[in-house]
Amino acid sequence: MTLQDILDPLLDASWKGFPHHSPALRRSAVGSQGWNVLRGDLPLPLAVIRRDALGGNLQWMQGFAGSHGVGLAPHGKTTMSPQLFQRQLDAGAWGLTFATVTQLRAGVTAGAKRCLIANQVFQAVDLQGIADLKRANTGLSVAFLVDSLAQAELIEAWYAVNAHVEPFDVLLEIGVDGGRTGCRSHEQALAVAKRLRSGKATRLVGIECYEGLGATGESDADKAYANALMQRVRDIAQACDERQLFETDEILLTAGGSAIFDLVAEHLKMNLSRPVQGLLRSGCYVTHDQGTYHRFMNTVAARMGCGHGLNAAMQVWAAVQSCPEPGLAILAVGKRDISYDLELPVPLGLCKAGEATMTPAPADWKIAGLNDQHAYLRGSGPEHQSLRVGDLVALGISHPCTTFDKWRWMPVVDEQNNVCDAIVTCF
Repeated sequence: MTLQDILDPLLDASWKGFPHHSPALRRSAVGSQGWNVLRGDLPLPLAVIRRDALGGNLQWMQGFAGSHGVGLAPHGKTTMSPQLFQRQLDAGAWGLTFATVTQLRAGVTAGAKRCLIANQVFQAVDLQGIADLKRANTGLSVAFLVDSLAQAELIEAWYAVNAHVEPFDVLLEIGVDGGRTGCRSHEQALAVAKRLRSGKATRLVGIECYEGLGATGESDADKAYANALMQRVRDIAQACDERQLFETDEILLTAGGSAIFDLVAEHLKMNLSRPVQGLLRSGCYVTHDQGTYHRFMNTVAARMGCGHGLNAAMQVWAAVQSCPEPGLAILAVGKRDISYDLELPVPLGLCKAGEATMTPAPADWKIAGLNDQHAYLRGSGPEHQSLRVGDLVALGISHPCTTFDKWRWMPVVDEQNNVCDAIVTCF
């Protein structure tokens, strides 16, 4: 696959949401076709990205990181879009974060030179993949997570027969009881760090944690939780530094999902024997949402004592396909097209058939359920009673990650829903 195939692929009617009548087009040519979502130029359902909200989100989050003296290494698994990776890097991101070596490859293709894999790497095929990428891309930096002696031994065993490659840069992961990966105690973390320092296959370059799964949206509880976790991270960083276990000119200290990143940012700055680079890894900020992260950000804004600049940049448009009984309309959109893992979609607006403007959805409208290809839109007022087959409804999402992975491409639209650009994904 060539670089053009990744960054500017050929789209055609086999891609969901692409116009049936259009000839194949390069992604970069989509914005010049004069298409409009509400005019019926593209088949529905259709996930779109709002251009202005996207730009504002990129600018705000980068500004937040800069104002707190830390870098931003956005988690690429959210979008897996080379075009959005480039936008994040162009906005000033330190680098990019990924969960797998396959995702890493897409990021490197998009131009990332500094990358984190916020996950454990230990399989031979993945270690070889990282080594191959570094050999083929001069100046590429990759660091991944280690949280156990067992993982360290697997890396050493692979390296014993592949000693011609450079040692791997690794981050020691700190975890919490009942959570996912990560060392559960100071003593365990220090034992793993000592093994990483003594081994030939690894270079300890920093400390990592992920606080997102413990976030509740209640400030008092979240502050206590974040402070306790980050103090553990700082304690082990201090201990590793005192024992000269780091093998790097700059120590990485990284945390930060998309829920309570404000509570960990200040903890990522430390005075150690060598410079420390704090890194936030938020990912969902790029399009934000109308559900889970919208509520979390309202709490963040209250803690900060001011508003925030994140706005939902993704919508999914669907057509009313049936009005089978009073109070119920069926939309032609379902689990194949829109997030449903955290919360159901939120009705945002209505465009009557034959019109080209959106009016806000009434407050009593809600999506009561999703099938593979159907959504149950319920309501009780006159606006719902007036729905007809062919009307269009815009839906907001909760958790953008699991909408992105349902689309190979998405048009980017302006405030009038004119298609002005497009992105593709690499899931």
